[in-house]
Amino acid sequence: MRRPRRLAAAATVALATALVAAAGPANADRPASGDVHPTLRPHLVAYYDFDHPVPGDPALERDQGRSGTEIELVNGGAAMRVPDRAYPGSGRALQTRQVAPDTAGNDDWKAGTWSASGVRTLRPFAATGGTTVMGWFKREMDGPALNSTTADPTDRYNAIGLAGVLTGDSDGHGVRALLELIDVNGELRLVALGRRVDGGASQTFAARADWRTLLPKGEWVHLAATYDFTRGTMALYRDGRPVDGFYTTAGDPWQLSGPGPHLTSATDPRGIKIGGSFPQDTLERNPCDCRMDGLMFLDTVVPARDIAAQYRRMAR
Repeated sequence: MRRPRRLAAAATVALATALVAAAGPANADRPASGDVHPTLRPHLVAYYDFDHPVPGDPALERDQGRSGTEIELVNGGAAMRVPDRAYPGSGRALQTRQVAPDTAGNDDWKAGTWSASGVRTLRPFAATGGTTVMGWFKREMDGPALNSTTADPTDRYNAIGLAGVLTGDSDGHGVRALLELIDVNGELRLVALGRRVDGGASQTFAARADWRTLLPKGEWVHLAATYDFTRGTMALYRDGRPVDGFYTTAGDPWQLSGPGPHLTSATDPRGIKIGGSFPQDTLERNPCDCRMDGLMFLDTVVPARDIAAQYRRMAR
């Protein structure tokens, strides 16, 4: 796994120490397995509750899933773990945010991992027929952030990145499975975006309801997205219930017209991105001024009843 340069200053480290102390001592050692419904455990490739820093390197978060894929808390390090409870039993949450909207730099707070040769521990997402991404999200922004990569001081990004799995040829932006908010025909919408074939077209399933209703500012919401690459379908869920939506691309973007089985490309994903693109910290894109917790990445299409059961298990 690539461990990028650390950019946090001494003041940030001091702040992180104070925040960890405020969160309470027990949570870092709390077993995360009790938060996972039994039906999900065999397929839980990666799971991050942000209560398990890597010993000796608090800028890394331990994976509570079966793959052991550590992720980095990019640019903010340990200060990105903040005391906030998305669900009973939670200790700390991940804070992501844009840092300097007027500067073309690489200082946004985001999380994830990236490798040009692919992340071997994420191999369950190679040649798979289905994927699920879910977790808890609290938005703290009113729309897409200012675009720090252009000269226009009023230009804004067209999306807000939540969490997703990268493709096997990704530059840090392209994804196989992603939860995000993105402009669809002039309106920002909550979407599931999926790509079956590396280098191929993506399909987007967009929620019909207003994104501000689905993600009220300052409130924790549980979101899930499923990607059935064999059947060519996707679904969105909010607090355990299906969300009505529509597909944005006509035709056959996932190339399902030929003989099957229809699986994702047989390449290891180049990583995971959380709260924005380019987890290798080479560019800024679609930052999310948000808090996140209980992020799960599964190598199957989780049925609706099990998504509801997982939500109830955490929200009880």
